[in-house]
Order: sequence, then structure tokens, then C-alpha cells
Amino acid sequence: MEAINPSSGRKDNLTMIAFTVVVLTAPLWGKLIGADYPDLLQRFAIFGLFAIGFNLLFGLTGYLSFGHAAFLGIGSYTAAWSFKLLSMNPIPAVIFALLLSGLFAAVIGYVSLKRTGIYFAILTLAFAQMSYNLAYSVLTPITNGETGLRVLRDDPRIIDTALGVEIQGPLLGSFFGIEMTGYSGFYFCAVMLIAGFYVALRVFRSPFGMKLAAIKSNQTRMEYTGYNPKPYLLAIFIISGMYAGLAGALMVIVDPLAGAERMQWTVSGEVVLMTILGGVGTLVGPLLGAAIIKYFENIFSAINESVLLATFDFLPEGLQEFMVTIVHPFVGGGWHLTLGILFMSVIIFMPGGIMEGIRHLTDWIRRRKE
Repeated sequence: MEAINPSSGRKDNLTMIAFTVVVLTAPLWGKLIGADYPDLLQRFAIFGLFAIGFNLLFGLTGYLSFGHAAFLGIGSYTAAWSFKLLSMNPIPAVIFALLLSGLFAAVIGYVSLKRTGIYFAILTLAFAQMSYNLAYSVLTPITNGETGLRVLRDDPRIIDTALGVEIQGPLLGSFFGIEMTGYSGFYFCAVMLIAGFYVALRVFRSPFGMKLAAIKSNQTRMEYTGYNPKPYLLAIFIISGMYAGLAGALMVIVDPLAGAERMQWTVSGEVVLMTILGGVGTLVGPLLGAAIIKYFENIFSAINESVLLATFDFLPEGLQEFMVTIVHPFVGGGWHLTLGILFMSVIIFMPGGIMEGIRHLTDWIRRRKE
């Protein structure tokens, strides 16, 4: 695991530079795969941040949480209320989302971490489902129930009113006059992603990260050496929850609407799939897994029969129809089937995720050169 093999500061700096360049140039390389849409790039950044934060808990400690969607929803609702009560500037929304999601993570983590293994996973799932159902029932005055929490023109927005800031156009997040939509919204999310990746890198390389890796390796042995693992587990659970809260806030910043569906168990399951697909315990793997799943969800799902006919237009008519018949079940509405096949293939042949496959490929190329 990376946490127990710390690299030099120079290598970490190069990693950060390379990561920053790749993220900031996403609109350019995204054209090569048909993913240069601002909305899709925003999803790459937001869910990548969500997966990186989840991996800090699951990848470093082995504690599998099925309740991280709760923090995603808390971050979304907090950001929406920040827009409604304070300002359309995303900075207060980010700050309060981090604080509130961290507070809820402390409470949920304190209770859930009294158990380990499957019992811990079930406890986190129970908390998430409780949050989801409360958002639809008891907390309707705060969450607006099924309709979702929207930012309205007659909301007080105390800070904007005091500063004389008037919103003439659509009600969108505005970073000192720059509307958080399109590529502007993506680059704001990208900066948050880069900052989140830097924090994750520092955690992985730190003595704190090595203690977390020791907990995953053998928690009982660590206790015998005199370390109490609970404070370390609670700290990383809070940090991981704050990542999820930040991702939820970014969803509202680029699209001012918060709904309880973000707290469903399926969202928690999705981030687990992202992390496993990319590579548990790796720095880049969860981000890669998030990008692949969102790419399938948004690009593969849009490939219909007419697109396939145009793609195989160079073939004779009979062969063209045959190819469309063969491929059609795996794209469009059948994109889940393709994703499922990919996920099973990774689990069977590359249990360490796509990053393991990349390492094997790199090692094979190096051996061939020698």
C-alpha cells in the first residue's frame, strides 16, 4: 500500500504537478473521448473528490462505509441554505458544508466505530437511510421533501443584501462575479479536486497515514503496542465525511438544487464501486473509477440505434444491421450491462483494480525493454 511506502518529496511534487496539469487540461483531452461537456467534467471532478475521500477511510483502514451518501446530502443541503440565507458566493457554502458534514461525521463515526467489519458497514448504512427518510418526512421544513430545496429570488441572502449585490440573471453560484456554470463551474470544482488530492497525498505520506495502514494490517497487534486505534479511526472518518460534504456542496454550487435522493444507499454503493474499480488504497484509482462510471452513465447511455447505424455506415447493409444488433444491448439503456462486465472482469483478473492492471502493464513493458 502507498501509505507504507512513502516517496520522496520531489516525487510527490511531480505527482501533484502532473495531476494538476491533467485536471486543468480536461476540456482538451476530454474531446478525444467525447467528454468535453462542462456538465460531465463537473461530474468527473465532484465524484472524483467523493471517491478520493471515501478511499481515505476504506483504502487506508479497511473500514467499509455504506453510509457516505448521508454526508453528500448534508453538504448539499448546507450549501443550498448558505445560498438562501447568506450569499450566492460559493465560499461560505463550501466552508459551512465542510463544518456541518464534519460534525455529523463525528457523531455517526463515534457510534459506528464501536463495531467493526460488517456490523460497522450496517451501522453506517442505517444512519444514511435514517437521514434519507428524515429528509422526506420529519425534516421537510428544512429539506422541502420530495420537491427538493431550491434557491429562490426572494430569499434573504443577508451578505449579498448588505453588500448591495443584485442578481439580475439566473440564480446561480457567483464567485465574485464569475457564474458557476459551464467551464467556470468546472474549474471551481477542479480547484477543489486538486486541493482534495493534495490533502489525500499528505495523509497517505504522513505518520498518521501509516498508523491507519497499521490498523488495516492488524488492529489487534497495534493495540498490543500501546496505540489506541479509535481516535485515528474517528479522525479519518470525519475527514472522509468532510470530503463527501464538500462534493455535495459542489453539486449545489454548479446547480442550485438539493434533494434527498443524494442520500440513498445506491449513492453510497456507487462510490464503493468507483473505489474498487479504480483500485482500493491507491491515490489515483478512485478518481479513475469515478470517471469511468460517470463516462459510462453519460456517454454510453446516449448511444442509440441511430448512432450505431451511423458508426457502422461503412459496412454493407446486412453486416451493418448485424453489428448494430450485436452491439445495441451493450450501449444506450444497456450501459449497465457493459459496466457490469467491466467490473466483473476487473474483480476476476485484477483484484487490485485498474491501477493494478496499469502496474502489471508497466512492469511488462519495463521487462521487455531490459
